[in-house]
Amino acid sequence: MLTMNELSLRSLIDSYANPMTLPLYSTISKDVKQNLRQRRHILQMADESPQLQRELWVACKRDIFFWINLFVWTYNPKVIPRITTRPMVTYSFQDGHLWELLSAIVDQVDHQTEKSREMAATWDILLVFLWLAQFHGDPDGYSFRIISRNEKLVDSKEDPDSLFAKIDFILEHQPDWMISREQYSRRMMHLMFYETNSTIDGNATTRDAARGGRATAMALDEFAAVPDGHAMMRATGLTTNCRLYNSTPQGTGNAFYDIKKLKIRRTRLHWSQHPDKRRGLYRSENGKLVILDQSFRGVVRDSKGNGSIYPDNYVFRLDGKLRSPWYDKECDRAAHPMEIRQELDIDYLGSDYQFFDPEVIGQIQEDDIREPYIKGEIEFDYETLTPLKFVPKEDGRLHLWINQTPEGKCPPALKVICGSDVAAGTGASNSASSFVNKLTGEKIGEFADANMHAEDFAIYTIAMAKWFNHAQMIWDASGPHGIIFGNTVVEKKYENVFYNTAIDKISRTVSDKPGFWSNPKLRAIGFGKYRMALKQHTFVQRSYEANHECLFYIQGAGSATAIEHTASINTQDPTGARANHGDRCVADMVANFWLSILQENMVKKNKETEPKSGFGYRRKQYEEQLAAASRDDWD
Repeated sequence: MLTMNELSLRSLIDSYANPMTLPLYSTISKDVKQNLRQRRHILQMADESPQLQRELWVACKRDIFFWINLFVWTYNPKVIPRITTRPMVTYSFQDGHLWELLSAIVDQVDHQTEKSREMAATWDILLVFLWLAQFHGDPDGYSFRIISRNEKLVDSKEDPDSLFAKIDFILEHQPDWMISREQYSRRMMHLMFYETNSTIDGNATTRDAARGGRATAMALDEFAAVPDGHAMMRATGLTTNCRLYNSTPQGTGNAFYDIKKLKIRRTRLHWSQHPDKRRGLYRSENGKLVILDQSFRGVVRDSKGNGSIYPDNYVFRLDGKLRSPWYDKECDRAAHPMEIRQELDIDYLGSDYQFFDPEVIGQIQEDDIREPYIKGEIEFDYETLTPLKFVPKEDGRLHLWINQTPEGKCPPALKVICGSDVAAGTGASNSASSFVNKLTGEKIGEFADANMHAEDFAIYTIAMAKWFNHAQMIWDASGPHGIIFGNTVVEKKYENVFYNTAIDKISRTVSDKPGFWSNPKLRAIGFGKYRMALKQHTFVQRSYEANHECLFYIQGAGSATAIEHTASINTQDPTGARANHGDRCVADMVANFWLSILQENMVKKNKETEPKSGFGYRRKQYEEQLAAASRDDWD
């Protein structure tokens, strides 16, 4: 949508491939104190020379880096009691980011910035918009829009950290001969430059924000925090060809994470690129320390008297991650590891309150995950649902971690539990069944299909259950599809099924309703049991897909029962028709739920049937006698 001087602006942007080679930019000092001296000297000369003012204005129009590093100021309240207003002196990673943003605007394509906290990414976008609007745009003008998740973050007189407050600060700290108050109009959520006819407007993020009108480019700040991000993407798609998405990660249940999966231009601004944050950069390899920043020197000497890289007593954290003293300090200050993963690590999975321990899931991946021994389908009689044989197929939906008999049957000695999760069959998510060895807790089979209706899935699952030696069936019966599945099981008279048990009550009452009827509380209990089973290895996972799905389950802050898969949060996700919603994990969970009840019942039965001659019985009698004597003492 660039309408003026597009060719000359393109040539300018191309020249920024290496900003340090630009004649003007290469003369600017990046040392803050020296940079201040340069600014003061140039301003003093310009005050006495209108000709120099004009030449400097032209230089700023030609070179955004020259403009920023000599005439733009920023502020940082964290440096109190020192001076908070500081010259904007760009870092090398910042120069690269500015070039990418400018290039995306000129080329009219979308761009995503993944960032750690405090990497100046938002300032970069505002600087690019302001430079283009202040110096370019004539005759038709540019139209830019900046959007955040609420109006206060976009423009607020009370909040100096709002987006427009940053723009106001930049404008007010330029010399009058560079830009005067008479050259632009400023009102709430709006800025217009008279000479270039360019505008910058703001919007709060709502479903209909930015509908109507056209924009040269649009900035969507901290987009991972936008609650209706997918609706926002649809609303802005026809408004502009260039959307600049900018955010730290906030889990996987949002539009910013889904943008990561698209093939668009992307810049990653990691804290380790920042010169101040990377000082003393180190990591560990196989438990051994590797110092990456050899230039860093501490204030003391090491135990051998050599110049120290770190103090003698510095505790290195050899966890394989990229670290530095600054990073270690931030870790110590964080209330929860999730804060570090979100704010610094650019870790999408780790920035959720993950329900399953990633270390446990990672260990399972190393120790237990196996490729299926064989894949295939069950052939069965559609009248009686009697299985005929297992037919191997490379693309088969049933994956086995057991060897079938020569006749294509399940080994007859196996006792199996079949857990199922039922989907709509529209391709939105999988219907899945998990087959678990009742005696060992090892997963021996898995079935998944996204396009089977509930009744068809029930029929096929019954046939599979019969093939698995008449496995005990349990399924998530909640919701319309679970009810249809259950009714089909009843109609087909498959009787080896789980009946809903009041696990959250002492009586453990068993109802006459087949299936696992989950409410939020019972679902949380089921997932808690499954998490513990994985940790204690009483449920042995073999499936990579099912194990990986665990990483996407999060627990809502402040709610012990709000456990959900991140993909299910994206109700507005236009790509959700092909998203996996953790269905294998639910099938495993319900299978383990019954398995855990059977194990608990077995323990209880063993205690009740312990012989009177056994040590356990005599121990119990002795403890009861002690308790009775204690009561007598109080009587």
